[in-house]
Amino acid sequence: MPFRPSLALVTGASSGLGELIARRFAQRGADLVLVARREDRLRALADELAAPGRQVHVLARDIAVPGAGPALAAAVGELVGDRLVDTVVNNAGFGLYGPLLAQHPGRLEQMLSLNVTALTSITRTFLEPMVAAGRGTLVNVASTGGFQPAPGLAAYVASKAYVLHLTEALWQETRRSGVRVTALCPGPTETAFFDAAGSEHGPLGGNVTTPEQVVGALLRTLDGRTVPPYLVPDLPNRVQSVAARLLPRRLTLEVAARVMKQR
Repeated sequence: MPFRPSLALVTGASSGLGELIARRFAQRGADLVLVARREDRLRALADELAAPGRQVHVLARDIAVPGAGPALAAAVGELVGDRLVDTVVNNAGFGLYGPLLAQHPGRLEQMLSLNVTALTSITRTFLEPMVAAGRGTLVNVASTGGFQPAPGLAAYVASKAYVLHLTEALWQETRRSGVRVTALCPGPTETAFFDAAGSEHGPLGGNVTTPEQVVGALLRTLDGRTVPPYLVPDLPNRVQSVAARLLPRRLTLEVAARVMKQR
């Protein structure tokens, strides 16, 4: 049976995977709450997705702040009342490319606040009512980088390892609750990620996929009755992610350093 969210919250919805996920959810009849910093892009997307009988709400805000989850829930409540947000996609995040010691300390803390702290706060806040209702879907966007360290993206992939491990544990904790939880782990994808990360090399390492391939794989998985703890959308990156967990760590570090042009 096709997955049909009733009310979906998507962070990082102004571009890339978040925007495409919002579009696909809208095509399936979902009401939406779109969250990102760029209000102009969110409103343009909301205007495009608006249709009779469909509500598309915009929350333009920086969620890389303390108490992101409760603050976001309060703002959503002002828009939709006591409706259950039955689908949450934690997509907001960014990376920093280059040696850790070359990263600006403030920018590094901002990345970790968004990728780790805000995601955890939002997950905790919105997962609780889903479990109480006995239904819902949580998708945390991680990365194939979360399966192994990557010199040149050290803090970023560490943050995605956190997201992956958190989500896998939540999958187990909630598996009898009626709520479905999964970590979406795309490899290098044709988005603006590497421009934002500051890499002049473009997508580094792994099989490069399109947003359409990633979101298509996610929706096919969500169409099933059960979801796995994590999803790597394409076969080549799936093989690489398994190998990263099985091969000796020193070997994978050496390979990663060469791929990331840190040797």
